[in-house]
Amino acid sequence: MTQEISNRQIPIKDLRWRLDPSTLPFDTTETLQPLKEIIGQKRGVEAFRFGIDMDKPGYNVFVTGAAGSGRMATVKRLLEEMSKKDGTPEDLCYVNCFKNPESPVLIRLPGGTGSIFKRDVKNLVDRLKKEIPQLFESQEYMNMKKEITDTYENQAGSFFKNLEKKVNAEGFAIVDVQMGQFKRPEVMPVVDGKPVPIEQLEAMVEKGRFPKDEYESLKEKQGTLRKEIEQIFIELRELQKEIHENIETMDRAIFMKTAGDRVRPLAEKYGTSKIQAYFQGMLEDMADNLKIFSPQTPLQIPGLPPVMTAEVDLFQPYDVNLLVDNQGRTSPPVIIEDYPTYRNIFGAIERVVDRSGVWRTDYSKIKAGSLVKANGGFLVINLRDAIIEPGVWQAMKRALKSKKIEIQTFDPMYFFTTTGLKPEPIELKVKVVIIGDTYLYQLLDYYDDDLKKIFKVRADFDTAMNRDDQSILQFAEFIKMVCVEEKLRPFDRTAVAALIEQAVRMAGRQEKISTSFPAITDLIREADFYAGRDQKEVAAEAHVDSAIQARIFRSNLTEERIQEMIDRGTLMIDVKGEVVGQVNGLAVYSLGDYMFGKPARITASTSMGRAGLINIEREADMSGNTHNKGVLILGGYLRKKYAQNKPLTMSASIAFEQSYSGVDGDSASSTEIYALLSALSGVPIKQNIAVTGSVNQKGEVQAIGGVNHKIEGFYDCCRHKGLTGEQGVMIPRSNVKDLMLRKDVVAAVEEGRFTIYAVTNIDEGIEILTGRPAGGLKPDGSYSEGSINFRVDQKLQELAEGIKDFAGGQEAPNRPGKCQSC
Repeated sequence: MTQEISNRQIPIKDLRWRLDPSTLPFDTTETLQPLKEIIGQKRGVEAFRFGIDMDKPGYNVFVTGAAGSGRMATVKRLLEEMSKKDGTPEDLCYVNCFKNPESPVLIRLPGGTGSIFKRDVKNLVDRLKKEIPQLFESQEYMNMKKEITDTYENQAGSFFKNLEKKVNAEGFAIVDVQMGQFKRPEVMPVVDGKPVPIEQLEAMVEKGRFPKDEYESLKEKQGTLRKEIEQIFIELRELQKEIHENIETMDRAIFMKTAGDRVRPLAEKYGTSKIQAYFQGMLEDMADNLKIFSPQTPLQIPGLPPVMTAEVDLFQPYDVNLLVDNQGRTSPPVIIEDYPTYRNIFGAIERVVDRSGVWRTDYSKIKAGSLVKANGGFLVINLRDAIIEPGVWQAMKRALKSKKIEIQTFDPMYFFTTTGLKPEPIELKVKVVIIGDTYLYQLLDYYDDDLKKIFKVRADFDTAMNRDDQSILQFAEFIKMVCVEEKLRPFDRTAVAALIEQAVRMAGRQEKISTSFPAITDLIREADFYAGRDQKEVAAEAHVDSAIQARIFRSNLTEERIQEMIDRGTLMIDVKGEVVGQVNGLAVYSLGDYMFGKPARITASTSMGRAGLINIEREADMSGNTHNKGVLILGGYLRKKYAQNKPLTMSASIAFEQSYSGVDGDSASSTEIYALLSALSGVPIKQNIAVTGSVNQKGEVQAIGGVNHKIEGFYDCCRHKGLTGEQGVMIPRSNVKDLMLRKDVVAAVEEGRFTIYAVTNIDEGIEILTGRPAGGLKPDGSYSEGSINFRVDQKLQELAEGIKDFAGGQEAPNRPGKCQSC
């Protein structure tokens, strides 16, 4: 029996994989070449390259993987590598549509020429601002204008001369009468050689001082003359209008000729029909608004000082809004959008409040987002950041499905706006890379049918890679790369070996190396820090160990407080002696950035009854679904093992003692069976051995997670209470390849102060815990006398007979409110 138990002890070499530094083909990383390729992500990298190179609709890339697996760094590196090819994307400009200002026109230009076009247009406008006023002040223009105005003045003078002769011949005179600030001509009769207002003659008639008949005659003639004068003034106004139109036509023709000569070289330089139409529209709009070339005078109100109005750039409608400028770029853009709001991704149309308090905007307020700036290249966003921003996911789907974007401001209160623009849509040719975790991907895949249409490629990044000679050398080259990039000290072979061993521990399997390179990079930086503090030129194993221990110390305050409670007896944990129905289980506490294991007392009690197995945690609503399942599996194991020739009739309760928070997971299901078997058999269990492992209905002990933390947690408890050489931990045999224990735990096992056992089934485990044989099943269905299984079977037989006798030969009814689970 003792020999069998000894055979279940795990050999020292299996407790921790060690990398012999002498096997590394270098002394320090100084002699290595920095890593150039991406390691450990063959599946993800191949899928990513396929998605980027696949030039078909919908082949955008959804990168999945655990946080900390280096997804973003790998994506950046791949895109930088794959974007190093000739081809600069187009520059994009918005210009004013003079016929319909609410629909700005999009102009596409070869990459890098947008800023030149903007500068050329500005120079053209500045030149016209300077030359056109000079043109209208030139002597030649003044002479041409004088010829037209002289014609008007001659005709007007002729009209007034003939009118004056006719008026005088009728005995009237034309007199300018003051009407407020203005004068107007009035026809008055001449009496005694003086012009007299008709109203005055009327008063004289009433007084009898002027003949009435003569008054009536003069009044009638005055009315006739007035009509003739009004007709003459109408003709003069028409003549003046004609003259003004002639001057405007002349001004327009002169402007168009001069401005056209200035524009022609630019139209020929850029050549596209859109640009030519834009220049033509610009000149026609300027010709319709030639007053903008005249000096602007302050508003003058009589009696008040000049009113200074806000300065307005009258030539702003002729500017070019350079939306995307790729000047100096020789390859497609790679944009990492770290703050993926709607505005940052899709752009916006800014608005301003005018003097009347009304919101207004124009084409110059259109701003590009990263999706437009990445056009012709690549856009990378983090899904978790983007999906919580209002409107971002829906707008992204629309843009990728339609392959175009119309820049608009995300405004849920859009019905309050008074002006709006509808810019010409921009055709998109961009690869979008979204980075998220597997859970988010599966959620979207289930609820959003569009996901597979626009993200047809999934690049799944792993958290670990195979451990072999090649990957070990590549890992060393990765350390070299980090040292070069961040100007750190070189690492010697012992430090490299220590880092690789830590990466294996992080992977959780001896045959794997973690690909959580961001965390490993942090560890390299911290080891370099401790080497610097020790004034060493090369980082060694001791510095890596210091960095690991310091990181643990920064996070393990809770672990220390729990250990203090165990040491003082507040949390009752026995590491010596034997107790019936009591086992030390092992639990893992996860604090986000830190995990640790600690023992937990699990007890079981049995009695006569038909309540079956009572999970106290479940009854108190403190048990998770997985733990509930594990307890239910216990009933299946007991029925298969002991209830083939009799009913399983008992009441048993199982509890995690001093557990005041939720319990989940099935890693304690084997522990609960051991406690239950001890309670039924009456055989005490050794408290110096802690147990972990899940179990199936066949009694096979199955692998669990966090095995290293659990072993180390119980070892620390024993170390604080005093190592006796009899203490240890019992784990599933399928977890042996996951062992990567701390060096001090391995040393204690090697010195015989601590033991780790591996078991494959419940029988092997109960023998280690009790020191007694489990007992095999004999042909007659009974177990070997004196064995654990025999005692359990006998106890269950007694309970079944006892309840039958108690009920007077009748089966006892079930307890109300309880579920018979066994």
